[in-house]
Amino acid sequence: MNPYAALDAFDFVRHAPSPALAAYVEHFWVVTWTDLAEPYEQRIISHPSVNMTITEDFHRIAGVIKGGFSYTMRGSGRVLGTRFRPGGFRPFLGGPVSDLSDRFVEVGEMFGAAGAALVEQVLAEPDSRAAIALVETFLLGLGPAEDPLVHEAAALVALVENDMSVTRVDELAARSGLSVRSLQRLFRDYVGVGPKWVIRRFRLHEAAERIHRGLDLATLAAELGYTDQAHLTRDFTGAVGMPPAAYARLTGHAGS
Repeated sequence: MNPYAALDAFDFVRHAPSPALAAYVEHFWVVTWTDLAEPYEQRIISHPSVNMTITEDFHRIAGVIKGGFSYTMRGSGRVLGTRFRPGGFRPFLGGPVSDLSDRFVEVGEMFGAAGAALVEQVLAEPDSRAAIALVETFLLGLGPAEDPLVHEAAALVALVENDMSVTRVDELAARSGLSVRSLQRLFRDYVGVGPKWVIRRFRLHEAAERIHRGLDLATLAAELGYTDQAHLTRDFTGAVGMPPAAYARLTGHAGS
């Protein structure tokens, strides 16, 4: 939630997947921290993606978490994450990704003994690149089937993320060539949440960045498609856990 303060607490690095996994995995990410003087809590406002995270504290598949959640770092440690492309986990799950929404499932529960063995191997491997190679080998070994709807879902989510003019589901449906009902069905099955949630979530990520830069709320609400400033404030507070003014103070713009 506050990436600017987080830079002082831990290191965050992304690694691209191999070409064989690029259709399914957006990137691998590694968070490391060393000798923290006191616990550091990082609140996370999720994207419309499934993540697999392995650390000493937990090893789980996280569906799309609609609210915020947090993780507290203590001492020294490492988290190795696999962020799947929107829709990219569908071939590994073999069912609707909405079944995972707002849920955390143990890797061993999802993938059985092979998943539990992967966790042990990753935790025992101190080199992050070598640990990523273990995860890649495991995922490729599952033999994910080629599915054109994975690419369609990912492309539509990318459109929402990159085009701030998309603020309504019917606009996205028109751009996609699908009916609203077909679009909603595609998103629930492959992304895990509906297109309305995806649009609002990306607009809130954009709002957080612009609030940090000091943009006033009335202008921001109009640019992001909100009916008024109060509507943006309600959505932002619900997702982030604090109103925009408090977030501005937290990230360094007390006058926003």
